[in-house]
Amino acid sequence: MSDIVLLRSLLTDCRVLVLAVLDGTAPAIGLLPFALDPSGPALIVHASALARHSRGLWDGAPFDALVARPEGPGIDPFRIPRLTVRGRVVALAPGSGEEQAAHAIWSARFPDARGLLGFGDFRTSRLEIERGRLVAGFAAARDVDPEEIRHLG
Repeated sequence: MSDIVLLRSLLTDCRVLVLAVLDGTAPAIGLLPFALDPSGPALIVHASALARHSRGLWDGAPFDALVARPEGPGIDPFRIPRLTVRGRVVALAPGSGEEQAAHAIWSARFPDARGLLGFGDFRTSRLEIERGRLVAGFAAARDVDPEEIRHLG
C-alpha cells in the first residue's frame, strides 16, 4: 500500500484518535471521535467540557494526536500502521460560521451523533496540523508534510 493511500485510510477509515494536551502543567490524554476537515490540514473534534482533556483545548494550545489501526490477536504490534500529528488548537466560537462549518463536517461523519452538537457543555475545536509522522510498519516511517493531509480532504 502506498504511503498516500495509507495516510488517507488512517484519516478516513479510523474514527477515533488519542489526543494529548496540557491541563495546566500536567499532561491529559483522551480518546475522541474525529473528522478530517477537507479545507485542512486539520481535524475536527467535539468534546465535553466535563472531560479532563477538554481543559487543554483552548485557542492556540499545543496538541499531539495519534490515529492507529486497531491491534488484536495475531497482529504484530510493531507493524501497526499509525499517524502521529502535532499542532495547535483553534477553539471555535459557539454559533460562529466556523463552528457551523465544522458541525456540518462532523454530522456527515457521525450522523447518529448529531444530537451531541446541541449539548451545552460540548465544544467544537479544529486541530490544525503543523507536522506529522507516518509509520507504515516496522522500520517504515517518514515525516508527513501538512500539505499532504490538506490534499486528502
